[in-house]
Amino acid sequence: MAVRLPRPRRFDVCIATGGLLGGLLLWGLGLATRPHTEVYVLLPGRWPVLLPLFVMAGCELLRRAAPRTALLTGTAAIVLDTLTQGNLVTILMYTDLMYAAVLYGTPASARRIPRVTGLLSVAGTVVPFALWREPEALLIGVVTGIVAFGPAATGLIVRNHRDAAESARLRAEQTALLAEMDRTQAVTAERARMARELHDMVANHLSAIAIHSTAALSLDDPKTSQDALVVIRENSVEGLSEMRRLIGILRDSSGDLEPAAAPTLDGLGSLVEGARANGLDVTLNTGQGEVPAPVELAAYRIVQESLTNALKHASSGRVTVCLAMGAPSMPSRQCGKDGSLVVTVTSPYGDRDAPRAPGSGAGLVGMRERVELLDGTFEAGPEDSPDGKIWVVRATLPVHDTVEGDTA
Repeated sequence: MAVRLPRPRRFDVCIATGGLLGGLLLWGLGLATRPHTEVYVLLPGRWPVLLPLFVMAGCELLRRAAPRTALLTGTAAIVLDTLTQGNLVTILMYTDLMYAAVLYGTPASARRIPRVTGLLSVAGTVVPFALWREPEALLIGVVTGIVAFGPAATGLIVRNHRDAAESARLRAEQTALLAEMDRTQAVTAERARMARELHDMVANHLSAIAIHSTAALSLDDPKTSQDALVVIRENSVEGLSEMRRLIGILRDSSGDLEPAAAPTLDGLGSLVEGARANGLDVTLNTGQGEVPAPVELAAYRIVQESLTNALKHASSGRVTVCLAMGAPSMPSRQCGKDGSLVVTVTSPYGDRDAPRAPGSGAGLVGMRERVELLDGTFEAGPEDSPDGKIWVVRATLPVHDTVEGDTA
């Protein structure tokens, strides 16, 4: 079965066509890179120059679709070109193949090609000079560096900048998604508050209306009926006012809101102080250092939701909040030097008759979604400790830059 070559990009076709036409122009004018009298020119004459030129132009078609194949084939063509009188365009197209192999190739190729070409440049400088003891021999290493190491180093620099920009874009998207989750949760909480107000205020007015209207219908007393109608009117007006206020809030919430600053881990102290003011015995241990903004926002929300759940559901006792850096190869329960941020919140579990565990439900779902959005791990549940049964929330949020690590 024949192997189908990948379809070349339009820009690559333009480069290959332009290189081929430029090489043919130099060939037609009789311009070569070296005379036929050189010792290493084993194929003198004009016609042998065309074979490396055509092969190199064909390799340019695969500079992005198959960069490794293009570079290996182009290397064979440039070696063949050195045995002829040579064409300047063939050399220029090879430098582009070297650049494209580092920029569009695999991370392994991006690491190895600059090292190999650098070593070849050094060897091409030292070995000929040691053999011939002539200053001109140093030019071999210089030419090798210009043709091979220079384009490879340039491709590596461009690739690192491109990957850094892509990493920043992904972080921005994660921050935007987390901010949208915060906004959605804020809207949900506001709607729940308005539902409670609707029940507490408007329902009370409607209940008063129903009670007094029943009294007015059951008693055949004009004075009692008059008083009941006054109360009914007052409650109706107040109920309508409350309804208008709540409807106005719902309408205003659909418009643009003022931007709010995203919470950071520096605000954990205030968050813990607020929990202590509500009666929780909270201990805070932090040692995370600087982390990206999406990880910082997710960690803050996890601690905030965990303290809220502990305030609502936990038994009396100490609540511990711990933030530390963990190594990528270590389990989430351990702490290391770098690689991930481990957020751990423990609270007393106690004996409960309720069917659900403390802190379960929508709060845990929201925390799990935040962690999974950042490709982290999340676990929550009861555990045994020397002081008794405790409820543990543990989230591991990766903070290391894998993109830069691949191209380092």
